[in-house]
Amino acid sequence: MKTVTLYTDGACSGNPGPGGWGCILEYNGVEKELSGGEMETTNNRMELTAVIEGLQALNQSCIVELYSDSKYVIDALQKGWAAQWRAKGWKKADKKPALNPDLWEILLELTEKHEMRYHWVKGHAENPKNNRCDELAVSQWKQLKGE
Repeated sequence: MKTVTLYTDGACSGNPGPGGWGCILEYNGVEKELSGGEMETTNNRMELTAVIEGLQALNQSCIVELYSDSKYVIDALQKGWAAQWRAKGWKKADKKPALNPDLWEILLELTEKHEMRYHWVKGHAENPKNNRCDELAVSQWKQLKGE
């Protein structure tokens, strides 16, 4: 299987508010940047969307090295929380509804097609690819706001 590195980030102006997502796919020294946004969304929805869009861009099963600064995304996938929420009808351990089940459903289906390896990185720090994803995400919400 090919090994692909996926860097992702989401951003929002207000929460909820205009939001953007960005991702970078890297394979064999070649990079592809993707980004988009929504007028009324949340930061967590944009974090999830960045991962979804990156995985949807892959046309075959891969080993995916996922780098994200979102503990929400990394922990829920790596620790199996999202799969548990789905198994319990989108209820968390405290019996409260899990947020964003529509996106989690898509993301869980996508992660099952690949061999996923999860890496949390500190946001706005020393990882240049994560910083670039943040730039892509912010530029998207700024476009939506007309800035």
